[in-house]
Amino acid sequence: MVSRRNLFRGLLWTNGMALAAGTLGTTPSGNLATTPTGAATARTPLLPNFGRPTRLDVADVGTLHGNDQLLLTTLQGVVNRRGPRLYFTFDNPQHDLRWLDGTGAAVTRHDRPLDLVARYRNEVRGAILHDPDVPDSVNVATTLAGLENAVAATAEQATRYGLKTITDLRGRFDPGDVLATYRWQLANLFPRCAHTLLSGLPPTRTTRVDGVQWREVARETERVRDSSNREVRTFDLSAELSGQEGVYLRFQDSLGDDGWGASVGSVTVKADGAQIASFTPGTDAEAPYLFDGLNSALGADSNRFSDGGGYFIYRFTAPAGTRQLLVEVDLWNQYLVTATTTAPTRVEPFPYFRDYVVATRAMVFWLPPSGQTGELLDEIFSKVEPTTPYAGWFSNDVAGEWGGVDRASQHAVEVVPADYYMNATVHAGVPAKVSDRVRPKPQATLRNRVYVTLTVGEGDNIQYCQRRMRDLWDDPGRGAVPTNWTVSPLLAEIGPALLAYYQRTATDNDLLIAGPSGAGYTYPGSWPARTLDAYTELTGRFLRRTGMNLVYAYNHRNPEDDGWVAFDERIVRSYRKNTPLRGIIQSWETGDLQISPAGLPVIGNLYPQGKAAEYRDSLVKHIEGWDGGRPLFIAGAVNAWNWTPSDIAALGNLLGDPFEIVRGDTFFDLLARVENK
Repeated sequence: MVSRRNLFRGLLWTNGMALAAGTLGTTPSGNLATTPTGAATARTPLLPNFGRPTRLDVADVGTLHGNDQLLLTTLQGVVNRRGPRLYFTFDNPQHDLRWLDGTGAAVTRHDRPLDLVARYRNEVRGAILHDPDVPDSVNVATTLAGLENAVAATAEQATRYGLKTITDLRGRFDPGDVLATYRWQLANLFPRCAHTLLSGLPPTRTTRVDGVQWREVARETERVRDSSNREVRTFDLSAELSGQEGVYLRFQDSLGDDGWGASVGSVTVKADGAQIASFTPGTDAEAPYLFDGLNSALGADSNRFSDGGGYFIYRFTAPAGTRQLLVEVDLWNQYLVTATTTAPTRVEPFPYFRDYVVATRAMVFWLPPSGQTGELLDEIFSKVEPTTPYAGWFSNDVAGEWGGVDRASQHAVEVVPADYYMNATVHAGVPAKVSDRVRPKPQATLRNRVYVTLTVGEGDNIQYCQRRMRDLWDDPGRGAVPTNWTVSPLLAEIGPALLAYYQRTATDNDLLIAGPSGAGYTYPGSWPARTLDAYTELTGRFLRRTGMNLVYAYNHRNPEDDGWVAFDERIVRSYRKNTPLRGIIQSWETGDLQISPAGLPVIGNLYPQGKAAEYRDSLVKHIEGWDGGRPLFIAGAVNAWNWTPSDIAALGNLLGDPFEIVRGDTFFDLLARVENK
């Protein structure tokens, strides 16, 4: 089965870090401190801004330790709440610098970013000290920083920069009791927080250590997208026994362009024939050996997997004097296995998006959406009004996405993927002309052909719109083939200059459509009946504001067969009543859904594997049995992380008669003509 991990959610690595109309008024900071619950209206922003940036102090923080980045981004939140003045470049500076000119602000560059702490120290009350032994205290410190006009810092940083300690979280929480940490925060801090935004951010990130030498142990060179190559393989790691820190065994995707990476079902380790470890992924027995699993996920077969640029690493320590170390691994899919004797990564605080969380005085937490932590997540979601955004992401990438978005949807909360959205406090306030004009659709003659519309996904993900999408947009191949680009209509508030740029520079072959499933990522079928109209009304407001009338949408999955659930009459009627939508492309993968509930066309997407030639072959296979006696319609999905516009252009060159690639608006116009005959 193809999941969103293969389709539209990717793991990004940049310089060694794992990275997924009209004028906007300023939201006074005083209104954010104890804002009561209440959904946004046409007069209040869903995602507030902090005024127009006129002068920015800019510094590159990409090479700093996570502790220093955390200090600076929480400082940025406090300072920028009173007007945007701090702007940082991260990891790959190009991603942030290319949007800087569009702010219109005067820029002063600083080579020593930590000097800005002294420059703005008088604007903060002091420091909230997080506990290095309790990773989740980073999130509690961030919440407190927003409430206390403070920064999150270590004790050493507070001393170095002369920051008064406001609250010391060291020793406050049990390192092994995440639930207790966040229950304390919910009871003691949430009543003081703004209730118009929730945020989910990982407390830590994994950073690569430079200069580590890896030995290749095994590699699958063929494209294997099922378990046909599954077997228990034995790897001899005796060459790594000389290491002082143990042996690190890394599993990756050998072919990272199609989303079917290494999958491990069990591991057994033997030292000179004696078993020293044996475990199944996801169990307590795995925990002592899983050195780094942040970039992996657990599958339905009790397997751990990682696709694309992701990986996971186990660490094994053999008894002194061991001469032979063998690891038996139940392994399948497209695996690359490597080994080293040097710790390849380190764990640091996760600093991203914290400027916006601090500035809005939102509560930030990180709760896996299953078990007891899932129940606490439900409790938090139940305390806010319908259409309150949850900005950030979920743990355990794949299962976390399905479970987290579904839980949020059940409580009428939409998700705004934003965990890597940088400088949000600046971008939200940049004035830009976001057009509300619906683009005229190209004229087309209806013929007995196979009409294909290609949609690049991931647009609900606002950090993708800020980073990866700009990379794709700058590809010289863009514009050669009609293409639909999903974007978040919420950029009209949290990144208007980004959205305006894409609108302004689109070619005649580029069409911006709303990413799943409108004004925030959600599963409409999971919304309570009494609140679904609130979401579609919000979506309608943002679609009219941004000139969009098509949407790529997701729905929940059937728990019995894990298949997609098609939009029904209730859902589509709500969209039709409250939005200007002319059509819906629903995530479906097999392309065999074409319905018109409530009179609005809904077509399921087809997601072929591989690049252009394989994609073409899949389309040809898909139309086997078509007799050419009437038009046929296919909504093709394009993987945003693995494809580029040049790849789309290559596909266009390969697709001849009877295929015709058209923009989404033309596609639905032609589809409507057929259905109305």
